Parts: sequence; structure tokens; C-alpha cells
Amino acid sequence: MSTPTAQPPQTAAPFKLLPLMVAYMACTMSMMAFVSLIGPIVRVLGLATWQAGAAVTVSGVIWMLLARPWGQASDRFGRRRVLLLGTAGFTLSYWALCLFIDVSLHLLPGMWLAFIGLMLGRGLIGVFYAAIPVGGFALIADNVEPEHRARAMATLGAANAVGLVLGPAVAALLARVSLSLPLYAMAVLPIAAFLVLLYKLPRQELHLKQAPRSVRLSDPRLRRPMAVAFVAMLCVSIAQITVSFYALDRLGLNTADAAQAAGIALAMVGVALICSQLVVRKLEWPPLRMIRAGALLAASGFAGCMLVENAWGLWLGFFVSAAGMGAIFPSFSALAANAVDASEQGATAGSIGAAQGFGVVIGPLAGSLIYAVEPRLPYLIAALLLLLVAGWPGAKKAES
Repeated sequence: MSTPTAQPPQTAAPFKLLPLMVAYMACTMSMMAFVSLIGPIVRVLGLATWQAGAAVTVSGVIWMLLARPWGQASDRFGRRRVLLLGTAGFTLSYWALCLFIDVSLHLLPGMWLAFIGLMLGRGLIGVFYAAIPVGGFALIADNVEPEHRARAMATLGAANAVGLVLGPAVAALLARVSLSLPLYAMAVLPIAAFLVLLYKLPRQELHLKQAPRSVRLSDPRLRRPMAVAFVAMLCVSIAQITVSFYALDRLGLNTADAAQAAGIALAMVGVALICSQLVVRKLEWPPLRMIRAGALLAASGFAGCMLVENAWGLWLGFFVSAAGMGAIFPSFSALAANAVDASEQGATAGSIGAAQGFGVVIGPLAGSLIYAVEPRLPYLIAALLLLLVAGWPGAKKAES
């Protein structure tokens, strides 16, 4: 493990996670409201399942391509500036997508016009959303000691999980009125995120003793955390893109009930993430040990989803799988941050973001295509991948 080479200025105020937590929670609420409604929206617009997957995937493509440049920009220009630019762009992009969806639901344009509009809207969101986790995790790596980074990242993850709970829950409630109302309600939140960061995030940055350095994607120090990041986001995005269709097809629910069932399932994900990341804060296990335990638990949850026949079973399966994921996410970020120098933190956060973005790219499209073959197959694949992560050679030794 490399020794950090950055020290806070003597006059710097104590580092506080609260502004990051509020901003991350707000943006997550907006994102998850859209995800919980994507199934019913594409059905009303007459789109195919694969088109829903592609519309979500394009955001992941942009995230994958821009995560490293955002990370390098945060090394060069500062975390605060990148976070402000990211939240401002996210706000404008989300409003544009909301307006397009609202107009489309009323006018019912041609299938390809609706598809292209969704692709463009999600792509713009991905451009700016990529900056938010990259800047946030690099800021934590700057200010928190290596042995406590997993705990700090779990705290930020818990705030993110609150957004996972509230976003789908509000969307499910407001979807009874219309499919566009929840999107407008959630579009206010990124504005609040921008204002919180603008006024509460300290302007003073850490001063590096070295110039920022780039990190290769093939850097052996990041091989394991990047692989785990990819698998984790792949499994999450598979579940997100299929849950509303699963409620429609396997559980036999109507459009409104399916939107509500999917929203509650995603809300249960948030509840589980909050609980598990609070446990991570208390345990402070080594990152590899936490990854192994989390992967086993998440695999059992995804396997259980294949057996459900009602909404309650679906909610339970998502809860268990998310509880495992809550241990994995802060751990691979901490594992990566602990492996590099302070001058490489922004580039490293970008590399991990690129791996997560790649998972978001592959997951929705692959999940929707596999779902068309057999609705339970995506959950089986997720479970098997997580078992491979848990059984990665050397993980058991690192638990001690």
C-alpha cells in the first residue's frame, strides 16, 4: 500500500461528508425514479424491451468513456469545480429528458422518434453524472486515512441508498396520477444538489506535493477492484432493467401495478443498502473480506428471485441481493484508493468509474436480450458471476 503524499493545509476546515451525501442522495433519487418507470413508459410508447435496454445502456457508455477524463480533470482543476459542473449539467439534462417524455406520452410519436429521444436524453445525463461519483470518491481519498476509507465510502453509500429508497417510493406513489408527474417532481432535486455543493463544499483543495499522475487501465494494482466494480454494476443494472418487465410478465401485473411493484422492489434495495452499509461502518473489515461476504449474500438474493411468484417474494429477493451489494460497493472503491498514491486518486477514481460504466453498458442491453429468452435467466447469470467474485483466488486469505 502506497503512502499518501498529500496533507491538508493547516488552516483547512475539518472535512465533512454531509454536502456530498446530500448531493449524491438527490441525484440518485432522480435517476432511480426514471429506472423504476422505464418499463411502463416504453410499453405506452410502443417500444420493444431491447430498446428500453439500449436507452439505459447509452448512459453507461458515456459514463464509461468520460469517468477517467472527469477523474483526471478533478486532479487538475479540483474536486469542487468538477462536482459543481457535473450537478449543473445533470440538472439541465434531466429536465430536458422529463420534457421529452411528457410530450411523448401525450402525443405518442413514432417508435423510432421516441427511441432516439430517450437515447439522447439518457446520453446527456450520463455525460454529467459520471463526474459526481468520481469527484466524490476522490475527495474522500484526499481527506480520509486509508484504514477508514471503506467506512467513509460506506457512509456516502448509505446516503446514496436513501435516494434509492425515496426515489422509487415517490415514483410509485405519483405514478398513480401519471407517468410524467414523478419525473417532474424528481427534476427539482438536482437543483438542490447543485446549491448545496455551491454553498457548503469547501473551496480550499488539498495541495499535492507531486503533480497529478495518470493511471493506466491495465495497472495491475487496480485489476481486482476494477473487475469487482464491473461485475457489481453489471448485476445491478441487469436487475434494474428487468424488474418492471418481470413484474409485468412473470407476476402478471397490469401496467400501474407493475410500476408500483418495481418501485417498491427498488425501494427495498435502498433499505437494504442503508442497513448493510451501516454494518460496514461498524465492522471495518478489510475490503477483500467484505467483498467476499457481500458477493455470497448478493448471489443468494439473485438466486431467490428466480423462484418468486408474487410481489412479496420479488421484494425479499431484491432486499437480500442489495444487502450483499452494500458490502461490495464501498469495499472495491476503498481497495482501489488504498492501492495508489495521493497524486493518482482522481485518475484511479476515474478508472473505477470506467469499470462501473462498462458494467452499466453491458448490463441493460444484455439483461434485456437474455430476458427475452427466459425471464429468470438474468438473475441466474448475476448469481453465478457473484459466486465467481466470492471465490476469486486469494480472497479467503485476505479475510484474516
